[in-house]
Amino acid sequence: MTGIEKPKRIKREIERDAMLLPRKRLFLAIISLLVVSGIVACKRPASKPAVASGAQPAPRVKRPGVKIGVSMYAMQNPYFAAQMTAVKREAAAAGVSQVMDTDAQDDIQKQIADVEDLLARGIDLLILDPKDPKALLPATKAAAQASVPVIIMDSSIDPSAVFVTTVQSNNLANGELVGEWIARKLSGQAIKAGLISGTPGNPVGKDRRDGVFLGMMEQQIRDRNQTNLQIVTQGWGNWANEGGLKASEDILSAHPEINLLLCENDAMCLGAIKAIKARGLSDKILVAAAADGQKEALELIEQGAYGATGSNDPELTGKTAVDLGVKYLNGDRSIPKLSFTPAVAITKENVQQYYRPDAIS
Repeated sequence: MTGIEKPKRIKREIERDAMLLPRKRLFLAIISLLVVSGIVACKRPASKPAVASGAQPAPRVKRPGVKIGVSMYAMQNPYFAAQMTAVKREAAAAGVSQVMDTDAQDDIQKQIADVEDLLARGIDLLILDPKDPKALLPATKAAAQASVPVIIMDSSIDPSAVFVTTVQSNNLANGELVGEWIARKLSGQAIKAGLISGTPGNPVGKDRRDGVFLGMMEQQIRDRNQTNLQIVTQGWGNWANEGGLKASEDILSAHPEINLLLCENDAMCLGAIKAIKARGLSDKILVAAAADGQKEALELIEQGAYGATGSNDPELTGKTAVDLGVKYLNGDRSIPKLSFTPAVAITKENVQQYYRPDAIS
């Protein structure tokens, strides 16, 4: 855990990030003083992001023989499998002749080598889910030298990378909606939260938790003209069920008094629920995730065993990545630098709108 950042440093960081709204600059200053993990503002793109819609038909490639390469940094949970299935299905609908996919198995060096191999095999488009926002910079530059456009999918990459667009859920907005719901659910209570994050330095994770903290504080201010939020500790779950289980066991051992267990994705929360149930604390700890909408999580939300999650539809993300890539190959240069899927907080009240029994994830 990092310590509380000094006020002067906070002021410099906030002033440097002029693109954030004033209320979010104020929030980030406050949260840096309150949260031991030290939240830092992330810059937003200057252009207005597009919002993806699953109802749009797939564009068709204008020439035969198009090959798409897909570099995934990991495939260890059903979310990634659903995303990859959607990519292949949409590519087939678009008339793409071949999809070559790779799994880096959570290894940066392997992912770099995977991209090199895909480029050597003559792909026309690269869809990249980068493990690290900076380590994969050379991969995008190598693709540019080979005249292969790059679509970043799901994760984020450093702005200096060479890429067409990033396709992902609106992590900040999803988190804010989930945070508002949590504050209403725990209205009148002092929130003492344990936080399980994915991996250190991951910009997607930071956006997700920033959004939840913002939503909780804003809702508390609206309801009571004050905030009462404490993040008592942060654990790391590596985005996986097993990691969430281990991190939550450690959190509960040190802080059994928490009344909220917050995760940056569903997989980690699903592991955490097992630890909470094993300690007999299911009625005392609210569990919520900033994002995903995994099928198993939605089933537990319907049962009342899980509070809320943000909508991060892997199939829509995969479909949109292919659609925008095909449009670019067809000559469309109007694609924005950031393409969001719609932001939604999924709760027991609306879960039936988003639950699909046939979903892969």
